[in-house]
This record gives sequence, structure tokens and C-alpha cells, in this order.
Amino acid sequence: MPHIIIEYTDNIKDEIHIEDLLKKVNDVLLSYPSIFPIGGIRSRAIELKHYRVADGTEDDAFVHAVLKIGAGRKDSVKTKVCDQLFETMESHLASLFSKRYLALSMELIEFSDFGTYKKNNIHDRYN
Repeated sequence: MPHIIIEYTDNIKDEIHIEDLLKKVNDVLLSYPSIFPIGGIRSRAIELKHYRVADGTEDDAFVHAVLKIGAGRKDSVKTKVCDQLFETMESHLASLFSKRYLALSMELIEFSDFGTYKKNNIHDRYN
């Protein structure tokens, strides 16, 4: 952990530059190596083909990110990271936001140790 998953509507696929956004959010997470083990960082995107926004009468779009982390980090740290991630999204999407109707959102999901299963030998490369 952490994992960040970005969902976006397919009506912005040509303008979102998703690979660049993934690199930027990944770089944010990489900038906290004492908080998040580098070998556990995952960034991915899902293009949504089936969705409905608002009343469905316009070509509205959305980008929603979910940051999933393991339990145990201080609230101040979580706030700092989430603020930076959302600011990164806002900055990356500012031009698109100024041209069309677009909803941006992000949420944090914190897993407890119970019910979380992991096996990862990527960590060995960084230890």
C-alpha cells in the first residue's frame, strides 16, 4: 500500500492525459518514502464506458480517485498527502475543468490489518 485508483469517464479520454496524471500522483506518493514503502505503491486508471452524470442531459464528465492505504498513519499525515494528491489532480485537470462540466473527487480508504492479505517481493529491491 498505498494504491491510488483513478476512474474517469470516456468522454474525456482524449484530453485527460491519463498517463501523465498517473505519473504525477505516483510521484506524490513516492515523495513520502518514510510513510509509504516504495515497493507497495500502485497507481492505476479505469476508463468508464457506462456511467450517468447528473440528469444525463449534458455531456458531463467526472474524475474520481480512491487512495487506499493501510491503517496506522496520523491524521495530519493523511490530510497532507490527500491535500497534495487532490491539488495535483486539480492542477493537471485545470484546463479541462475550464472548458467543460467536470466533477472532481477523491476519497481515502484506510484498511485495518484484519482482512488484508499481501505478498510482495518488490520491497526486497528497495531494502
